[in-house]
Amino acid sequence: MGAEDLENYESNLELKLYREYKDVASLFNYVVETERRFYLANQVELNTLSNAGEVYFELNLTDAWVWDIYRQGRFVKSVKVLTFKDVNIEELNRSELQIPKEGISG
Repeated sequence: MGAEDLENYESNLELKLYREYKDVASLFNYVVETERRFYLANQVELNTLSNAGEVYFELNLTDAWVWDIYRQGRFVKSVKVLTFKDVNIEELNRSELQIPKEGISG
């Protein structure tokens, strides 16, 4: 497998993952972004912790979906994430995820 084949393979995996994300996003309440991963979740608990002057974050996610092209099972019951960088948590506006009915001709 050449470099171009590998790049095409990874591009196809990313496209499949994006399509899956669009299909499942409406099932979740929150989008969570860390420096390493992107998650969808129905419950999010964020704790700010410190140890020896270092601040870090502990995230507990329930009913989650993990953005990872190499992961076979992206749906997980619960996830605990430790991160040392900022965490972005956004509540999804479900109306933004729906295609307006008046915009569809049929």
